[in-house]
Amino acid sequence: MPANKKVDAEGKVHESDEETIGTSVYDLSRKVLLAAVGAAAIAQDEIDSFVTRMAERGELAEKDAHNLMKEVLERRNKVIREHRSEFNRHHPNAATKADVEALTAKIAELSKQIEELKKS
Repeated sequence: MPANKKVDAEGKVHESDEETIGTSVYDLSRKVLLAAVGAAAIAQDEIDSFVTRMAERGELAEKDAHNLMKEVLERRNKVIREHRSEFNRHHPNAATKADVEALTAKIAELSKQIEELKKS
């Protein structure tokens, strides 16, 4: 294997250190995000279980339990909306998958044109 190529922990070959770092940052970010989603799901389940137990014990009226769950969900959704808004404010031009695919197709077309010009 040439000296400029690197193999990551998963056995993938990368052309440069920058590509390896970019991939590892992506992988790490993905894992953190998935862990956060999992933690949020577990937290939601625990809140639901806690409120249900309180209602069953009579420590909380069923109507109050329902209202409490509704309030918790509304607050969670508000925080999610705020985070999305904050992200969009700091990353207004984040590329979508469709944007990347369109640019990839355009690059391929331009590369083809360059090769044709070189042959001329």
